[in-house]
Amino acid sequence: MLDCSVFSEDQPVETGEIGDLRVIIVAGRIMGFFVEDTPFLSLRGVLEYNPRNLYAVVDSGAVPYVYNGADIMAPGVIAADERIKKGDPLWIKEEKYGKPLAVGIALMDGAEMVAAKSGKAAKSLLHVGDKIWELDE
Repeated sequence: MLDCSVFSEDQPVETGEIGDLRVIIVAGRIMGFFVEDTPFLSLRGVLEYNPRNLYAVVDSGAVPYVYNGADIMAPGVIAADERIKKGDPLWIKEEKYGKPLAVGIALMDGAEMVAAKSGKAAKSLLHVGDKIWELDE
C-alpha cells in the first residue's frame, strides 16, 4: 500500500490509546495509528519509513494552514497519488522539500484532488506540532 519497509521483527511493537486514537508504538516511538481498523503511519512514521505512495502535495501557500491542522483544500493540492481513493488514509507533503506536514483521510480520489477548483480534498487527522507529535519529541 505505502511501498515502504516498516519496523523489523526484532523491534518491540505495542499498541496503545491516546484519547480516542489507537496508536502503534515501535521501539518506544509512535510510528503509526489506526484509521478505523486500518493501520497507517504517523508523521514520525512517514519521516522514518519514507513511503512512496498515498500522498498529496500542497503548494507553499497551503503550508502554514496544513502545518497548523487545517483540512486540505483542493485548490492547494498540486499533485496526488492517483491510487488514492475517497476514504483512504494519506499523508500530505509540501512542494519545495517534500517534507510531511499531515496525515489524514481522503475526501476525494487522488486525481480529483488535483483537478478540483474548490472543496476539501482531505480531512487532517495528525499534523506537525499536534499532541502526538509533541509526545514523541
